[in-house]
Amino acid sequence: MSIMETWKTEDVKTQEHQLSNLLKSIQNKIIGQHSLIQNMLVCLLADGHVLIEGMPGLAKTKSAKAIADGIKADFHRIQFTPDLLPSDLIGTEIYIHERSDFVFRKGPLFNHILLADEINRAPAKVQSALLEAMEEKQVTVGHKSYKLPEVYMVIATQNPIEQEGTYHLPEAQLDRFMMHIEVEYPNPQDEFLILELDEKRSHGNDHLPQPLTTQEEVLAARSAASNMFVSENLKRYVVSLVTATRTPEKYDAQLARWIDLGASPRATIAMVRAAKALAWLRGEQYVTPAHIHSVAAPVLRHRIIPSFESEGDGVTRNDIIKRLLQVVAIP
Repeated sequence: MSIMETWKTEDVKTQEHQLSNLLKSIQNKIIGQHSLIQNMLVCLLADGHVLIEGMPGLAKTKSAKAIADGIKADFHRIQFTPDLLPSDLIGTEIYIHERSDFVFRKGPLFNHILLADEINRAPAKVQSALLEAMEEKQVTVGHKSYKLPEVYMVIATQNPIEQEGTYHLPEAQLDRFMMHIEVEYPNPQDEFLILELDEKRSHGNDHLPQPLTTQEEVLAARSAASNMFVSENLKRYVVSLVTATRTPEKYDAQLARWIDLGASPRATIAMVRAAKALAWLRGEQYVTPAHIHSVAAPVLRHRIIPSFESEGDGVTRNDIIKRLLQVVAIP
């Protein structure tokens, strides 16, 4: 069974902890898409950002809104377009005549959860406005820096098919996303349930609202997840996985043909943090190789640059990661 198939069959098995209300709230709005929900919660727990890619109508935007609706936090959606300016995200300084001084008016970037819808439709200058915010949780305007909220998450979406009028995301920005999640079509059973849910909503028989999860509960859950135990051997295994993307010739000749450039140290950190969050979500006592394998693809997918040979052979990034997990020995 492939990595993607494994994700389809896995559900998020949460214990009764701080995020149980949030999970119930999301599942009341989203049918199926278990791996999407799981990985978005992992990123929230691991204090990371997420890039969601999929065809139109697969609940990308709706999932981001569902997470925001379940948390007592400020949410803002930005529809990225070619005419968007950096100041439309960050904000701008406005001259106040009565004070004879400039006052900074904060932009939507200062909300707790920011949905960057169709992020690849904005030019590089606008995309780069997110770099400092995503990495350092602050924004610098002129000579002054402004802190962003402690609970802060950027959820970006993009369409993999339509390339007209889009701009390629710089590698530096892609590296700031903890996970790159690919969303697939629902199975027939889930699609039937989606249809029934839509009929209930049209008749006003929607689900009752769930209690909101507070920011304090999110921060407590993050602290608990970060304290999950990871053995030294497992840490070395993660280092070996990431190192194998940089020097694939030392591990496998086929990998060496497929990979042009490997992942940065951010991938090593992100994989351990994501594995801890996943283990905590599932109510486990410690991190296992299975947790590492579950988060490997979304953590590495956008950080590996395939070679021309792999593209010519029709080898996808998922195929490369699958091969990587096969050739790097588990301790």
